[in-house]
Amino acid sequence: MYQAVWNNVVLAESEETVRVEGNHYFPPESLNSAYFADASLTSQCPWKGTAKYYTLSVDGPKNANAAWYYPHPTPAAENIRGHVAFGNGVRVVQVQADGAPRENPFVAL
Repeated sequence: MYQAVWNNVVLAESEETVRVEGNHYFPPESLNSAYFADASLTSQCPWKGTAKYYTLSVDGPKNANAAWYYPHPTPAAENIRGHVAFGNGVRVVQVQADGAPRENPFVAL
């Protein structure tokens, strides 16, 4: 299970994200939509298409353009249509079934 967390709030949670270029793309139904507002920013990726952005708002503080998605991706990126990825301080963490963060087995002690 993966969670997208910002300002100590879970913005999205899913067992099935799509990983592209190091980003986890969460399916639209996994979002807690109360924290998302459409932003005016767009950007262009040569192989994914045009991205649209969301501004996040949690208990007052806002995080502009911290989430993005491809509403009409190119055929090469069809598997992320509508899925949302995060940046700008939003942490994507893997959690166990009980909700506890999963320990990274590759961290040297």
